[in-house]
Amino acid sequence: MLAEQSYDGHSSVHDASTAASLGLRGAPIEAPTHFSQFDPLCYLMWGRSWFEQGCISCHFQTMVVEGEEVQATVTTSGGTSANLEAHKPDGTSVLKGTASIGSAAAPSELTRRLSSLGDPGELFVVDQLEVGMTEQGEVASVDFDTPNGDGYPFSLTEKLKRITESHPWYSREGSTASPWGEAVLPMEMISVLSNKVGPRWPIRRPSLGLFLDLEVRLVDGPVFVGRSYELSREIVGIGQSRRTESYWTKTTLTDIQTGKITAEVLLHSGVFKQSYPGYPPDKIPGAQSG
Repeated sequence: MLAEQSYDGHSSVHDASTAASLGLRGAPIEAPTHFSQFDPLCYLMWGRSWFEQGCISCHFQTMVVEGEEVQATVTTSGGTSANLEAHKPDGTSVLKGTASIGSAAAPSELTRRLSSLGDPGELFVVDQLEVGMTEQGEVASVDFDTPNGDGYPFSLTEKLKRITESHPWYSREGSTASPWGEAVLPMEMISVLSNKVGPRWPIRRPSLGLFLDLEVRLVDGPVFVGRSYELSREIVGIGQSRRTESYWTKTTLTDIQTGKITAEVLLHSGVFKQSYPGYPPDKIPGAQSG
C-alpha cells in the first residue's frame, strides 16, 4: 500500500526500483502492518483495556514483502505483560518485542534498547540532530475516507479492506457497538497518525529511511477515528549501525477535545548511509569493493 509513497519529492524504500538500488531483495511492507496481527491476541488476554492502556513495543529484524506469510505469537510473562514474536514459515524471525497494559508493567522492548544507547560516533546524515530537540503544535486526524498524505497515500477504509485480522470496532458500521460509541483506530494506524504531519528534523537530503523499531503506548485511550490530536515531538536518542544512521523520536498525542494525553509513539528511524550522495565512501562498509 506504500508503492506510491513519496517524501522530499522522490520515491521511498517501499518502491521496488528504489529498494533494488539499495540492494534489498524487494520493496518491504511498512513494519507497523504487523501490529494488526497482535491486536486480536492482546484483546483476547486483556479485553477492552488493550485499546485503553495497551503498549506494543517491537524491534524489527527482517523485512517482509507483499504476499509473504507471517505468523504472530504472544507468550504471557505476567498478568500485565507478554513477549511478542513473528516468524516467516521457514522460521526467519521478523520481529520481537513486548506487549503490556498499564504503567506498572516491566520495561518495554524499546525502553531497554533506548537505555543501552552509547556514543553514536561520527555522523554525516543525522549530524545536525541533538537529543532534546522538540517540535510541537501540529494537529492531525485520521478519518475513514481521506488519504493520509504523500507518506501514507491510502485511506483508513482502504487499509481496513487489507487487514487480515480486523475488528468490528475499527469500522464505521461497528463503531456504535464499541464500548465508547466511536470507531477505534488500529494500533498500526496510530503510527500513521503520529507521522502524518512532519516531522521536519534537519536530516541531510536526499536520503532514504525506514523504521527500525516502533512502540505505541496508550496512556488514556482509545485513539478514535476522526478525532483531532496535537502532536508534540522530541528527539530522545541518536545512533548508528553498519548500514544506517538513526534517531529516536517520541511523539505525544494530545486529544484536542479533552486536553488529555491519549498516546505516546516511540519511533527509531534509520537512514541508509549509501542513499545520501554526500556520504564519505570510505565510511560505508563495502562501498569501495568491486
